Amino acid sequence: MTAFYDQTVPFLINGIAGMQKFLKKAEAHIDEKKFDKGVVLATRIFPDMLNLTKQIQLVSDFGKGASARLQGIAVPSFPDEEKTFDELQARLAKTIDLLKAVDAKLVDPAREVVIKVGGKDTPMSALAYFNGYVLPNFYFHMTTAYNILRGMGVPLGKADFMGRG
Repeated sequence: MTAFYDQTVPFLINGIAGMQKFLKKAEAHIDEKKFDKGVVLATRIFPDMLNLTKQIQLVSDFGKGASARLQGIAVPSFPDEEKTFDELQARLAKTIDLLKAVDAKLVDPAREVVIKVGGKDTPMSALAYFNGYVLPNFYFHMTTAYNILRGMGVPLGKADFMGRG
């Protein structure tokens, strides 16, 4: 294993696994309160923000994108078709499977990664990509999903967000 691998992939796996746990807790709360799950999944913090479903899909997207780009392989495509908690859980599980399959020997912080930024191809090192693009976006969307659920009264705390709940 490389030190760079140890500082990247396990953190994404832990974050997504934590998200799976707090989504289970959220679904139990929603069932108890008899909320409409479709309404919950469509909830957003503010009208111009993305809804809960899209926040979860984006957490998955940043995880699967990192799993591929850090190895220098093509990013797999997942269609954004999830409409239920079970489908979102399955997507997160699929993303964890991709991350667990990462070949640590291929994860090189100096590897050039090219991503689209503002519609333009932008090259950067894998280190810059992970620290400056993946982590901020991954945690932004994870935090937003968490905050949508907290705003609906789901009893989540910091330990849930950290994957220890």
